[in-house]
Amino acid sequence: MDANADVTAEVRHIGKQERTKRMKYIRDYKESDRMFDVYLCKHKQSAVTKNGKPYDNVILQDKTGTIDAKIWDPNNAGIEDFDSMDYIEVYGDVTSFQGALQVNVKRVRKCREGEYDPAEYLPVSKFKTADMMKELLDLAASVKNPYLHGLLEAFFVKDEAFIKAFRQSSAAKTVHHGFVGGLLQHTLAVAKLCDYFCTQYSVLNRDLLLTAAICHDIGKTKELSLFPQNDYTDDGQFLGHIVIGSEMIGEKVRAIDGFPPLLANELKHCILSHHGEFEFGSPKKPAIVEAVALNFADNVDAKMETFAEILENSTEKGWLGYNRLFESNLRGTSLE
Repeated sequence: MDANADVTAEVRHIGKQERTKRMKYIRDYKESDRMFDVYLCKHKQSAVTKNGKPYDNVILQDKTGTIDAKIWDPNNAGIEDFDSMDYIEVYGDVTSFQGALQVNVKRVRKCREGEYDPAEYLPVSKFKTADMMKELLDLAASVKNPYLHGLLEAFFVKDEAFIKAFRQSSAAKTVHHGFVGGLLQHTLAVAKLCDYFCTQYSVLNRDLLLTAAICHDIGKTKELSLFPQNDYTDDGQFLGHIVIGSEMIGEKVRAIDGFPPLLANELKHCILSHHGEFEFGSPKKPAIVEAVALNFADNVDAKMETFAEILENSTEKGWLGYNRLFESNLRGTSLE
């Protein structure tokens, strides 16, 4: 019996055992584990080694994360034809390369509809969408200024296409809130922080700040495609969510009779400056106190969620190593 036949027999044997168990999630794999399960091929790209030998770079995904994979012999009879966004049954070995896990793929079978549950492959918020949306709408309803209230209603009550995209969108391709419902979760957290700021600092215009907080990332509904792609659109590449969001505000404002021009500019300024610094992508730096408050609230939630995701995805205890985003060697906090 040749080597390929040996592997095929082993695959069949493991398959009978594995199919009786639950799916093994990507976050649970360790070096030297064997992979045999169905995953979403988020990305596939052909490449060539230094010796001129073809191979494929693949990114596998489930709802717990992604893992890099290599198909070193794509012409092998055991590698069925597949492409990005296909669901594939993967057989291979989990190895480590430059400190990160990687799968050495030996067999691939393209799956048919009904062989997988799409919900297992999309990362989702740990909070219920309906609960988050109700809380956000309650905050929006508390805005008393008739023009700002009308603007929020135009987006979050009357615009069905926007509402659907907003509920499903992520807040980022990577880094933080990169999951279905991430945009809603992040927006709610920022709005609640801003609402708290208003109880502490009387100088803040609550109606303006809350409206800005609720609308600050609406451009991400057009900057990023929905899952499973969750990738930058042409609008996202050319303009970015900050500019897109300002344009969306301007469009709704023009449809509201008598909307005060100064108020519209203050709101758009908050959107345009909410990253705080030019090097972080803000076309403007904060010039009004509400813009300063929004920048801090946005930064706080982004940083806290980023750190939380680092801790959740780490299998290490104690010091976790240097992180370029925080420019520090990070350590998990013991709750014992």
